[in-house]
Amino acid sequence: MNLFDIIAVLISLSAVFSWVNARFLKLPTAIGLMMLALGLSLTLLLPLPLNEYIAVDARKLLSSVDFNATLLHGMLSFLLFAGALHVNIHDLAQHRNSIATLTTIGVLLATLMIGLMAYVVFLLLGFDVPFLYCLLLGALISPTDPIAVLGVLKSAGASKSLETKITGESLFNDGIAVVLFMVLFHITVGGQTVSLGHVLALFAQEAIGGVLFGLIVGQIALEMLKRIDNYQVGMLITLAVASGGYALAEHIHLSAPITVVIAGLMIGNKGRRGIMSAKTQEHLDEFWELIDESLNSILFVLIGLEMLALTLHKHFLLAGALMIPLVLLARALSVGMPLGIYRGFRNVSPSTVAVLTWGGIRGGISVALALSLPPGATRDLIVTVTYIIVVFSIMVQGLTLAPLIRAFNQSTNREFGRATPDSDAAEADTATDVPQHV
Repeated sequence: MNLFDIIAVLISLSAVFSWVNARFLKLPTAIGLMMLALGLSLTLLLPLPLNEYIAVDARKLLSSVDFNATLLHGMLSFLLFAGALHVNIHDLAQHRNSIATLTTIGVLLATLMIGLMAYVVFLLLGFDVPFLYCLLLGALISPTDPIAVLGVLKSAGASKSLETKITGESLFNDGIAVVLFMVLFHITVGGQTVSLGHVLALFAQEAIGGVLFGLIVGQIALEMLKRIDNYQVGMLITLAVASGGYALAEHIHLSAPITVVIAGLMIGNKGRRGIMSAKTQEHLDEFWELIDESLNSILFVLIGLEMLALTLHKHFLLAGALMIPLVLLARALSVGMPLGIYRGFRNVSPSTVAVLTWGGIRGGISVALALSLPPGATRDLIVTVTYIIVVFSIMVQGLTLAPLIRAFNQSTNREFGRATPDSDAAEADTATDVPQHV
């Protein structure tokens, strides 16, 4: 199947599923499309005469798509840029300490805890999985996915304070997690001996280098936008930032996700302060919203169809089901512990930890990283477990996040950090993150 056929099938399915969702299901786009794609996959797995031929073609389609390369080295650059373009950098600055804590200490803690839990679960089920592979599972499943999170938060009804925390964490922690995954990958698969100093140097190069390179790319784009008033050219410039900046960052071994997030934040904030005309801003917003919605639709259709490529061994499915509550436990601890320490051992509201835990939605990045592992029984196990956790995260957590937030909002006299002027002022003054009450 050639590239045009693959693109044609995916766009056609996305269009049909989007219409069905908008017309009948009326669910958040990401959830609705993945639900319909999962339904199609399950239908094709039924022992029906016609399915024998359709399922073969569907598997050929999936085998023609390199999910890892398609997402991590293609779609992710545009999706991250589109997400960062509409985030208020002032809001991020107010919560910079909590976002930094969650994207560093939180990711490391979650990776270690999930790795340990997975090792025990796999042993109990009779799987001989090396501990380093369990840590790889922890690294790829610990970050929240910006693509999934941003899509769900649009309809969750979260306060600005909470939305900023979750969005900021999801935009940055995937870059940290990818670096951690690659370090563990080289140790596990490549057999390389890596010292702590080398790991820290790699983290600094990738993360700090990504920030600096993003600032440079963003500033160059702003200087170019400042000297023209042509929205068509402006769109091409932002496309170049998202694609060219991401590709160049990868080539010089910097964090490409962090690069495009920083550049997107700069253009989305500084560009609106007299640099871009109102007409350019309007067209740019509409253009990137279309890019975001279209790519999101295709991505979640792909995730749903990926079920056809799984090894549906009953013990693999059991392992995935057992890991769901353990991953949620690790998320709760990796959120509550560092934020509690950060706030000087003061109590962090359980309801706040609950919402941040339930709002930690996993998505396509986790699946893509799992699929990058070398072929074998261990890879099949990790891919299946990852897929089950991701599907639960998007379908169950995504569907119930908004009711959870509304329930907590109704049970308190103020919403997350914004119900009263005093709470707003307190957050702004301390630049801290988690309100004491929800």
